[in-house]
Amino acid sequence: MMNDKLSSMLNNSILLELNVGKLYRLFYETFPDHKKFWWQLHLEEENHASLIRSIKEHFEPIGKAPDDLLSSNLQRLQDSNATIISLIDRYTETAPSAEEAFNVALKLELTAGEIHYQDFMNKDQSSILNKTFQKLNQDDKNHAARLCAYMEHTNIAINDEFKECC
Repeated sequence: MMNDKLSSMLNNSILLELNVGKLYRLFYETFPDHKKFWWQLHLEEENHASLIRSIKEHFEPIGKAPDDLLSSNLQRLQDSNATIISLIDRYTETAPSAEEAFNVALKLELTAGEIHYQDFMNKDQSSILNKTFQKLNQDDKNHAARLCAYMEHTNIAINDEFKECC
């Protein structure tokens, strides 16, 4: 049986990916000029959630997950999920500008949970399982870099706080 902390970490990591995916789907519905971009990110977040679900199913019997896959800070995951749910609620009532939507997405992609996941996928892993997860995600590029490139290409202003990341 998987220990409670690991189970909570995995469940909250799945929720993080699903919530980010829901936000991107909302942006897809809100911005027809950018819908292809948002839909692709939405699908990739759903894929990340599916991969973490499969990790949970595979590793639940032994009570551990691959090293470095998940954020080790449960509270940060919970806080990130609460923030994203709040954004979805707010943007469902009042749509953001395209500039705000892209900058919010950029900020989310730079959060610890997303960065941690991306770092895992970019590491040189020795186990076959880790290599498998990397291979499954080879088409999932670094979302922050893609957001920056898309924003630059479409002349959407990048907030000053993110310019050094782009």
